[in-house]
Amino acid sequence: MADFATFKAHFKGDIVTPDDADYPKAIARWAINAQRRAKVVAFVRDEEDVRAAIKYARDSDLSIAIRGGGHNPAGASSSEDGLVIDLSRYLNNVKVDPEKRVIYVGGGALWDVVDKEAIKHGLATVGGTVNHTGVGGLVLGGGYGWLSPKHGLAIDNLVQATVVTADGSILVASNAENPDLFFGIRGGGCNFGVVTEFVLRLHPQRKTVYAGIAVFPPPMLENLVGVTQKWREGAGEKEAMMQVMTLGPDGKASNFLISYAIDTFIHKCLQFAILLILFYNGSEAEGRENFKAFLDLGPVADFTKEIPYEELNELQNQAVFHGQGIYMKGIAHREPRYENINKAFDHIQKVSGPDFKANILFEYFTLAKISAVPTDSTAFRRDPTASILVLVMWKEDTKENSDRAKSVAHELADLVVEGQHGVSPTQIMGYSNYDPEAVAEKKEIVSDKAKAVFADNYPKLQEIKKRYDPDSIFNKWFPITPA
Repeated sequence: MADFATFKAHFKGDIVTPDDADYPKAIARWAINAQRRAKVVAFVRDEEDVRAAIKYARDSDLSIAIRGGGHNPAGASSSEDGLVIDLSRYLNNVKVDPEKRVIYVGGGALWDVVDKEAIKHGLATVGGTVNHTGVGGLVLGGGYGWLSPKHGLAIDNLVQATVVTADGSILVASNAENPDLFFGIRGGGCNFGVVTEFVLRLHPQRKTVYAGIAVFPPPMLENLVGVTQKWREGAGEKEAMMQVMTLGPDGKASNFLISYAIDTFIHKCLQFAILLILFYNGSEAEGRENFKAFLDLGPVADFTKEIPYEELNELQNQAVFHGQGIYMKGIAHREPRYENINKAFDHIQKVSGPDFKANILFEYFTLAKISAVPTDSTAFRRDPTASILVLVMWKEDTKENSDRAKSVAHELADLVVEGQHGVSPTQIMGYSNYDPEAVAEKKEIVSDKAKAVFADNYPKLQEIKKRYDPDSIFNKWFPITPA
């Protein structure tokens, strides 16, 4: 057993245990159901602190979790009776190099800081569509964003990373240095170590974009699906869209995925709605012309306009706030089918209420740029299918609500994908960062799921795991079994 007093005395950051007053805040997460009672939370200041925390955990036989933004509702950043290496307090800064067009990002930084700092220089990178998400989890899991149609996944814009591995080595991972490790972290999550810094490629970005939310009533669903099918056939690299089937509590908009003051309007007019979150990387006039077919359908409310680029990834923040129960399940489809979506929307209306809300988000990002990257060049599984997120949220943190959320999410997922053709079982699983089985109590279940998630890349990842983490101390997200 390692000496805790010695560990704490030589640790430059902050150590928090259950006896400390700030312990509840230290273990709090975005989703209340992702919270776990860690034995030790280590707020690291640098790579040496990370190395010391890994050593102490190993010597004390404590399981390790890594926290960046704490956004995984399955609990990947938490550890019951274990040690959490928390990057969020000190390793959260960013620095832009406008000449090299890169941004240096601390492993615990959030996307809002990245967006706001980069755009000061007229630059941007592919980031999360909810800007209080941590950079680390999104990048290491792949990373879709509004700019993906033009610039690919977040991992496609990762230039290099600094990684502390299981034996305490501090390594640079890039195409030039430790390329096998670089392959692994681009989609392989936290399987290979603690990433303390990301270097991301930046691209020229106009200061304002056309974006916002158009609200449609349920009877418009069939027309929307038809227009969506035609739009997707010619969608280009400057545009993207999300479609959300949802409910506001008490019929109000305060928890719709809407950032504008329309509470009174929705309260009077609608309880359930279909929200189109539109994005066009251009002026309002260009955006309205681009999405004319949708707007001509006659939304009951149109809150799209030209906004500062850095506000784009804030559009959903008001709904997906911290401190509520959250269950996410990812699925995918090749094209929207009205019959399936209508059944799912009917089910949403049956199961949802003010304290328990089911939502389905259809993410329509053109995939040509992403699919152009060879599948065997990164760990990430690249599928030619649109990502769908079933998102269930609830107020009271009870096991009953958690179990119900899981059941409802799977019911909705089944309704959406039922009868699909030309989609493999692996593709139907959807985006790995949306998978609720990334963390499981039964290791054999999540191990089998890892094989499916990484598909043909799994054997190579097993070899990389053997080299950098042969004892599998990093095992909180689709743990890879070493070769």
